[in-house]
Amino acid sequence: MINKTSKTFTITSATGHFDIHVKLNDTLVFSSIQYADLDIIIDASVIANKAILVNLEEFVNTLDEVVVGKVLTGNLMLDIGSSTVESEINFYNVGITGYTGRRNTQTERRLHEATSGGGVVGLNPIINALTGRTKMLKNHVKLERNDALINKIRQRLSDDFFCEHPLDEFKHMDFWYFCSEDPYFEKRCKDKVDVVILAFLNAKYDQYVLNSKSTSN
Repeated sequence: MINKTSKTFTITSATGHFDIHVKLNDTLVFSSIQYADLDIIIDASVIANKAILVNLEEFVNTLDEVVVGKVLTGNLMLDIGSSTVESEINFYNVGITGYTGRRNTQTERRLHEATSGGGVVGLNPIINALTGRTKMLKNHVKLERNDALINKIRQRLSDDFFCEHPLDEFKHMDFWYFCSEDPYFEKRCKDKVDVVILAFLNAKYDQYVLNSKSTSN
């Protein structure tokens, strides 16, 4: 069953009971394999009673050929419980120790190879240091981490921040890049609570506005 207005859904229990958050004029869509689809609009009486009785019309689809096998009830939890599909085998099933942490990015792997020789002792780390390749890769890794961090902050705080700090919408991304380029950005924002991050953003906002005014003049 889906609340088409709020894009939320739920499934009924074995006895047909269900709970879902609704508000006035929301549209609920009831769908099941053995019943015809039904749309119901939430009115004032449903809100007042905090309950609704739904009568579904049985739907029979006649087929020329019938394949005997597992029958789906339309109840997701029941169907999963009766499934005979075996779970995928992983390295723990066969007694092999495996790594489950975060995988390094391509740039991080290249930096590891440049500084360690990829596990093989040789001249590569020395050559890479002399030619500047190691420094370049370190800068790329830092940029990747800063981009990932600023994106997390932007997704979490952007709406509230710009409600209190007016800025033309087309300048929003430029402001976030401006923050991420600060040499202390990672130190001030990584693994910090929102209050600390917002203090950093407030200071950068004042600086960004000041820079914009001086540029326009």
